[in-house]
Amino acid sequence: MYQASSTNAPQKVCRILKILSNPESLRLADIAAGADVSAPTCLRILETLIEEGFVRRDPANPKRYLLGDQALILGLAMQGRDHIRDRARPALVRLAAVSGDTVLLSTRHGIESVCVDREFGGFPIRANYLDIGSRRPLGAGAGSLALLAWLAPDECETVIELVKPMLAARYPRLPPQRLREEAQRSRENGYALLLDVVVQQMGGVAMPVFGADGRPCAAISIAALSERITSRLPMLVKALQQEAAALSANESQLEAA
Repeated sequence: MYQASSTNAPQKVCRILKILSNPESLRLADIAAGADVSAPTCLRILETLIEEGFVRRDPANPKRYLLGDQALILGLAMQGRDHIRDRARPALVRLAAVSGDTVLLSTRHGIESVCVDREFGGFPIRANYLDIGSRRPLGAGAGSLALLAWLAPDECETVIELVKPMLAARYPRLPPQRLREEAQRSRENGYALLLDVVVQQMGGVAMPVFGADGRPCAAISIAALSERITSRLPMLVKALQQEAAALSANESQLEAA
C-alpha cells in the first residue's frame, strides 16, 4: 500500500498537486497541511510549479492557489483514453433520471476517494457539496464507504488506521469504530448507506463496481436528503445494483480481453 514519505521530493510535488485538484482555490496553510509538508517547503514547491505553469495564484486572492494551464493540458491529454468515467456516464444519467437526485462516480486513489463524475437529477434540493475532483478519506461518504468496505479485511483495517487523523479533523461524526461498523454493515447488506454524517439531513447509498480481480475499482452513489433515501431505499438499491453489476461485468470483460 502507498505510504507517504517525508523525504521523497517527487512525492511531495505529487501530493501538492493532488490537494490542488480540489475545485476551490486553497491557502498555503491548507495545501501544506493536506500534503503533509512544511509551509516553507510547500511554498518553494508552489513557486516552482507556478514557474512551470502547473499552478497559478488565484486572481481574486493572490494568497490562494489554483491548478494552472499545464495541469489542464495534462487532463486534456487523457481525453479519449479508456476510462471508467466514460463507460459509466450512461449509468449516471439513467440513475439521475430514475431517482431525481444527484448521482456520483468515485474512484480510489490511495487512502482517498475522488469524485470523477456527477449528474444532477430533477429534484430541486441537490447534493451539490461534492464537486468533480473533490477528495475524501476512504469511508467518508457513501461512495467512499463502498470503496472501503469491499477491500480485503486486513487492507480495510489498515486504511481505517491511516485515515484516523483526517476523520478526526474533518468528520467528527465518523470515528474509526463507527467506520468499522459501517463497513461491516455495508458488506452484510450488499450496499453502502451513510446518513447525516458528512452533511446533516443529507446522505447517500452506493454500490461498488468490481474489476476482474474482484476488487472495487469504482463506486456509484446516489446522494440526497436523508428522508428521500430512506423512504425509497429498496428502489434506489435495486437501480444501483443493476447499473453496478453491468459495469462490473464490463470491467471484467475489458481486463480479460
